[in-house]
Amino acid sequence: MSEPVSSPASVQSRTVLTLMGSQTLGGIGVASGIAVGAIVAADVSGRDALSGLATTTQVLGGALFTIPIAALMGRHGRRVGLATAYLVGGVGAALAITATATGTFWLLLLGTTLFGASTTANSQARYAATDLAAPERRGRQLSWVVWATTIGSVLGPNMVGPGKAVAGMLGLPPLAGAWVFSCLGFLLAAVLLHVLLRPDPLLTARRLARAETDRPPGREGNVVDGLRIIAATPTALWATSAVTVGHVVMVAVMVMTPLHMRHGQAEIELIGLVISLHILGMYGLAPVTGQLTDRLGARPVVLLGVGLLVLACLLAALSHAGFSAGLTAGLVLLGLGWSCTFVAGSGTVAGSVPVGQRASVQGAADLVMGLTAAVGGALAGVVMDVFGYAVLCAVAALAAAGLAAYTVARGDHERSPVGV
Repeated sequence: MSEPVSSPASVQSRTVLTLMGSQTLGGIGVASGIAVGAIVAADVSGRDALSGLATTTQVLGGALFTIPIAALMGRHGRRVGLATAYLVGGVGAALAITATATGTFWLLLLGTTLFGASTTANSQARYAATDLAAPERRGRQLSWVVWATTIGSVLGPNMVGPGKAVAGMLGLPPLAGAWVFSCLGFLLAAVLLHVLLRPDPLLTARRLARAETDRPPGREGNVVDGLRIIAATPTALWATSAVTVGHVVMVAVMVMTPLHMRHGQAEIELIGLVISLHILGMYGLAPVTGQLTDRLGARPVVLLGVGLLVLACLLAALSHAGFSAGLTAGLVLLGLGWSCTFVAGSGTVAGSVPVGQRASVQGAADLVMGLTAAVGGALAGVVMDVFGYAVLCAVAALAAAGLAAYTVARGDHERSPVGV
C-alpha cells in the first residue's frame, strides 16, 4: 500500500480541501434523505408510531457499517474506506426509491439501513482531516471538514421541492425525488475521493510515525480493539461519551420534529426550511467551535454545548404543533449544541491515542455513538406517540444534563493531548 510521500503540510492541505468537497456532495445526499425519511415511513407503514424507524435504521446502519469501514481504512487507508461507504449509501438510496414507489415498508427499512453507510463516510471524514494535523491545530482542521457539510446539508432538505419535479419526470411518488438527489450526491462524492485523496493521509501518517511496526497489520481498524482501548483510556472514554450523548439528544429531537410540524398542518417546504436551519446550526459555526476547542480545551466547549442543547429542548417542548418561531429557534440551537459536543469530543478522540491505534478507536467511538443514537431514534417515535413531543424533548434535556454532570465531575484532564 506504499504511496509517494509529499510534504506533510501540502498533503494535509490537499486532504482537507478534498474532504470538504466530498462532504458537500455527501451532505446533499444525507440531508435530502433525512428530510423525508420519517414522513415516508409513516405514509408507507400507515402508522405514525413507526415513523422513526426510517431514521433509526439509517442511524443503525451508519453505526454497523462503521465496523467494516474502519477495517477497510485500517488495512487500505481513508480513500478506500470512505469511497466504499458512499457507494453502499447510494445503493441504499436506490432501494428507498423503489420502496417509496411500491409502498414496501421492509424494503424501505433495508434501503435506509444501507443508506446509513453514507453517514459513516460523512462522520469518519472528520478524522481523516486530523491524521496529519499538528496537535495545536487539530480542532480547526477537523472543524473545517465538518463545516463543509453545511453547504450540502442546508441544500439537501430544500431539494424536497425540486425533488417533486424530478419524481414527476421519472414517474415516481413526489417524496421519492429526494432519494434521487441522495443517490447522485453519494456517487459523485465517491468519485471525488477516489480520484483526489492521494496520497492517503492515514497511510502517510503511519509511515511518518513508523506506526506499521507497532501493531500487526491485520488488527488495524479492529473495532473490538478500539472498544478496549477506549475503556482503558479515561480521556477517550469521556470524549466518546461527549459525542454520543450530544448526538443522541440531537437525533431524538430532530427526527420527530417533521412529524410534530406535520401534525400542525405545516407544508413540506416549511418543514424542509426548519430542518435546513437546524443543519446550518449543526455545521455553520463549526470553525468557531474548532477554534475555541484549540484555545480553551474540549471541556468548556462541551459544557457550552450542553447548555445550548438543554435550551433547545426547552424551546421545542414549549412549541405548538406546526411551524413556529420558537420551534425554529430551538432546532437551530439544537444544531449549535451538537456542534460543540461533536467537534470538541471528536478532536479529543483523535488526539487521545497514538496514530497506530486511531482507526480502531475512531471506528469504535462512532460505533458507540451510532448504536446509541439508533436506540434513541427508535424510542423517540414511541415516546412521541404515547406521551407527546414535549415529553420527548424533556427526556432529551435530562440526557444532556447527565453529560454535564460527568464532564464537571471528571475535571480538565482531556486538555493534555497525546502526541502524534
